[in-house]
Amino acid sequence: MAETNNPTNSTRADGRQPDQLRPLRFQNHIAPHATGSTLIEWGDTRVICGVTVEENVPRWMKEQGVTGGWITAEYSMLPYSTLQRKARDITKGKIDGRSQEIQRLIGRAMRATLDLDKLGSRTICVDCDVLQADGGTRTAAITGAYVALVIAIRRLIASGKLKENPILHAVAAVSIGIINGSALLDLCYTEDVAATVDFNLVMNSAGEFIELQGTGEEATFTESQLAELIKAGKAGVRQLLEAQEKALAAA
Repeated sequence: MAETNNPTNSTRADGRQPDQLRPLRFQNHIAPHATGSTLIEWGDTRVICGVTVEENVPRWMKEQGVTGGWITAEYSMLPYSTLQRKARDITKGKIDGRSQEIQRLIGRAMRATLDLDKLGSRTICVDCDVLQADGGTRTAAITGAYVALVIAIRRLIASGKLKENPILHAVAAVSIGIINGSALLDLCYTEDVAATVDFNLVMNSAGEFIELQGTGEEATFTESQLAELIKAGKAGVRQLLEAQEKALAAA
């Protein structure tokens, strides 16, 4: 378990400075049957991230002669995670577009974490289930998924299933937005809906970008504002990487 919290003078509705993350905590080994797991509590957002391992690869890899392993991800918001009950995807017979987009993003971020050739002929399944949503569920899922993934990799190494550590870089993600002309780091739900620009940044510990998602919500933004968003996001990611290290040291 690891925790970060940086109280400062109030400038936002929840008392944070523009460049301040919400309180962040990891509770590892939350799912005993998973190979690796953590509950990430980020402000009032709660996401369980669990990793399991299958000793095979998708059929398309075999058919195309692709070597190494694979990482796939699933994301869901539990019915009670929001103020109004959210129906399960299974009741609609298909995954909604938002969930599909997010789980693909999580998969891409986790695949950037590992050397898939060193993973061997196996598939890592990352499941991210939102218990409570208050903004930033996709960034919390990615940040927590990395911690769960590392715990799982350590177990594979300890059991002798992996001879080499396949981890290349740590990965974390954070949201940034523009509200009333100012860039704010790590948006909660009320800020997210008020933002004129919504931005998500996924980066690794080498300082490299994995994904940039930026959208003007009935608004436009300038190149200088984009640079400000990226600068704030990079600073936030650095703090998240430190929090992940502490959580893994405690694991």
